[in-house]
Amino acid sequence: MDDEAFDQIFSVFSSLVSWVAAGAMVFGGVVPYIPQYRDIRRTQNAEGFSTYVCLVLLVANILRILFRFGRYFETLLLWQSIIMIATMLAMLNLCTNVRMATELSTKRRSFIATDCKDDEVRIPKRLFLDFDWNYFWSWSRFVDYVQCVLAFTLLAAYITYLLLDSALFVETLGFLAVFTEAMLGTPQLYCNYQNKSTEGMSIKMVLMWTSGDTFKTGYFLLTQAPVQFWTCGLLQVGVDIAILFQVYYYSRYPQKPVSHTVSHTTSAKAL
Repeated sequence: MDDEAFDQIFSVFSSLVSWVAAGAMVFGGVVPYIPQYRDIRRTQNAEGFSTYVCLVLLVANILRILFRFGRYFETLLLWQSIIMIATMLAMLNLCTNVRMATELSTKRRSFIATDCKDDEVRIPKRLFLDFDWNYFWSWSRFVDYVQCVLAFTLLAAYITYLLLDSALFVETLGFLAVFTEAMLGTPQLYCNYQNKSTEGMSIKMVLMWTSGDTFKTGYFLLTQAPVQFWTCGLLQVGVDIAILFQVYYYSRYPQKPVSHTVSHTTSAKAL
């Protein structure tokens, strides 16, 4: 009788752990962006966050969804991709609005000396349909990012449809999906290197990246996911550690002077 009760308790506990792990896999990937999103909204400054992170994750998750048509993987990972795409679009929407508001404010301040009216202040529009590579992924409207994502999705889906019977193509598609995601941190790594600072980047976000990627890689290994998944997961953890090293290095050895004047765009930046 005691053994039967123990088995029931163990079964309930195992089910609970499975549900928690499933929830962590589906929603854990978007949690790191919550503090960064809140920081950008609070400070109205998106300079410290690289929107190319959004580009990398959008491409990676679109390719992963297409990969599932050629090689089945868990439905949890499919939902993870769908939720991540929605999250990155929300981040892009916020960053675009904040950046355009900042540019407009700067223009207005520059026009004060010439006594120009506000209705004379204009910001040149940069549109996706202009096909100007000098402004790629730096467009003026959120709808342009949506157009780009839809165009990429349709093109990738059409190519996948044509080559779905090729095992080589399917495996290559899977590798590109997870390898692109593994490069998630590289835009932020490069942005920090260019700025010689990690100011404006949420350290909480990077710490969550690291813990989430470690958990995800372990999950891939335990569930015997395709080799592309856990190999690139290890690479992703390595990039996260490199960004954390930047945080330590640039705080210990500042590369540029930090302004001590109280301003809306600097003193309000969150770490």
